[in-house]
Amino acid sequence: MSQFQKEIVQAVLIADNNVWNFKPLSDEGSTALLPLVNVSMLDYALIALNRSGVEEVFVYASLYLQDIREHIKQGIAAYASWSFKMTVHVIGGEGCRCFGDAMRDLDAKALIRGNFILLGADTVTNADLRPVLEQHKRTAKFDKGTAATLVFKECASGAERTGNELLIAVDKQNTRLVYHQRLRANHKESRYQIPLDVFLSNSCVTLHHNLLDPQIAIGSPSMLSLFSDNFDFQTRDDFVRGLLINEELLDSRIYVTLLPPAQYAHKVNNWLSYQLVSRDIISRWAHPLVPDMGVYNLQQQYVFYKDNIYKSHEANVSKVALQENVVIQAGSHVDAGTSISCSVIGSNCRIGKNCQLNNVFLMANVIIHDNCQLRHCVIGSASVVHANCTISAGCVLGAKCVLPANTKLANTLVTSSPSTQRTEDQEQVELEAIGPSAYIVNDLTTGDPDDSDAEDTLLPQTATLCIPKMCELQQLANVDSDCSSSSEDEDEDESRGATPLPDDTNIFLSEVIDSLSRGFREKSNPDFLILEINSSRYAYNMSLKEVNFNVVKAVFGMESIIEPSNNNVLAAINAVFKQLGPVVSNYIKSEDAMLDCLKALEDICEENELVREKISQVVHYLYDKDFVSEDAIHAWYSQLDVQEHATLRQSLAKLVDWLNQSSEDDDDANNDDDDDDDE
Repeated sequence: MSQFQKEIVQAVLIADNNVWNFKPLSDEGSTALLPLVNVSMLDYALIALNRSGVEEVFVYASLYLQDIREHIKQGIAAYASWSFKMTVHVIGGEGCRCFGDAMRDLDAKALIRGNFILLGADTVTNADLRPVLEQHKRTAKFDKGTAATLVFKECASGAERTGNELLIAVDKQNTRLVYHQRLRANHKESRYQIPLDVFLSNSCVTLHHNLLDPQIAIGSPSMLSLFSDNFDFQTRDDFVRGLLINEELLDSRIYVTLLPPAQYAHKVNNWLSYQLVSRDIISRWAHPLVPDMGVYNLQQQYVFYKDNIYKSHEANVSKVALQENVVIQAGSHVDAGTSISCSVIGSNCRIGKNCQLNNVFLMANVIIHDNCQLRHCVIGSASVVHANCTISAGCVLGAKCVLPANTKLANTLVTSSPSTQRTEDQEQVELEAIGPSAYIVNDLTTGDPDDSDAEDTLLPQTATLCIPKMCELQQLANVDSDCSSSSEDEDEDESRGATPLPDDTNIFLSEVIDSLSRGFREKSNPDFLILEINSSRYAYNMSLKEVNFNVVKAVFGMESIIEPSNNNVLAAINAVFKQLGPVVSNYIKSEDAMLDCLKALEDICEENELVREKISQVVHYLYDKDFVSEDAIHAWYSQLDVQEHATLRQSLAKLVDWLNQSSEDDDDANNDDDDDDDE
């Protein structure tokens, strides 16, 4: 009966990557647990596998094995989103020194029972890999020598190189890989050299020079045995190169598939890609892997504001402190006069007065004192930066570092302990001290970040060179996301001032508009319309906040309101709410939901001139019908920017004054009643 049993979908997750590239933080803990927009990279990879229907995952680690096991236990105990319907095993070996050793160890343990998904813990993707797995199975049935299917993603041709870019040649008839070349980071080739045999041996070849390798693959059972039979396969690139050279001898072939343009995938293998992927997540290119969707624990930890600002309810931050593209976690506090842009702030951080933070990544429990200037840097957990410090591009501070006041750093790595660096002869290096708990890290260590063979190593190889550091993203200012689209119209790029809505959000909004328009026209039961909206919500992974916002936008986006008869928009709104009021009331219940409703009106005013001219009466109508409260109107009005929303504030001023006067009259009446009772 075993032949009729369902094949369990398995995956292998390699946890120890890029040990060299993330120094000094990689000296203090696993790179798999490095926070990326306040969620560990390991969790992003596990979520991707869970979304792809994987039932059993083997997380392979050789460094900080106990830390990873503890993290998995905590995730299961906290009901992490990846813990449902997926079993996670953490395995490892002390003698494992590279990716190839890990694959050979897995083969020896005989844990993999069929086709499997191979992923790195540093891969961030929202792709559904089930179609790729099924395609691989079909290919394996046709070609018994199928060893693996490699998954690639098209990227913008002008994007900054991160070391993940490839040039490949593929047999157009069957997508078989016939040539593979990894392009070096920080280098632009004027021409490519491809062996003539590639074209002579294949009748039709397709060249791809704008591909990104997110380190995703589908492996056949024979893939592990090929590593066991070939001990010179140390990295994934060794495996690919070996099979291409000895394809006939090994009777094994590699196939290629490209992810659809709407799906996101990127490998975080250095600080440059760390910044790029953080920016993409904040800009919602990796939707639904965005901060306000409760990526890790299915709870909404952030409120999503305009200009890609994500702020926790439990963070104490003045509105003017957050400029754009900012994530700030619970427990953090920012004093007045401080400006933050394009940055990620971890939990329980303290930032003093008159600080400037741009492209800064703060881990948990960091303290920044007054008058500090931070730009393009990473500050490790529990570090302290004293007053009047200037930390500019290229700086990475390890955990528990303490910078003295008036320190100026640029292009420097700092660690808290003097004993974390050793030479290639394992001799301890004496580090330059800039404070009691701050030492400048030397470049005398091992590894080669530009060597493709070092990309997949679990422990660094021997060499002496410069450790990768943070860098500025000036060259990327006018370049779209590496993974958002392979080609964009130049005029559209130049005019794009704000991040566009993700495709799923647009589709959800259009479906809600269709449902409400049909329900209004046919006078459908509101309960049926609510069921339709909820089904669309779950189909497109919409958060409750997004649903509230888009339901209101959909109501005002109906044709009867956009083009009302005789331009009487108030009569049209009254007619629509008379029929669809119960639908809106189902979602707009709490004070937060009322704020979502009123914020939707901001967008509606920009799109509909008739509503903009009557906005005061529209808000008054919603107030009279109990869709929004007086407190919600006051809170919304106080959040409107004085300069940006000057016209809107002016239109609402009389209504707000009237509400204030009504409240005062009610208070006076209550006081008179109390006096009469006393008499």
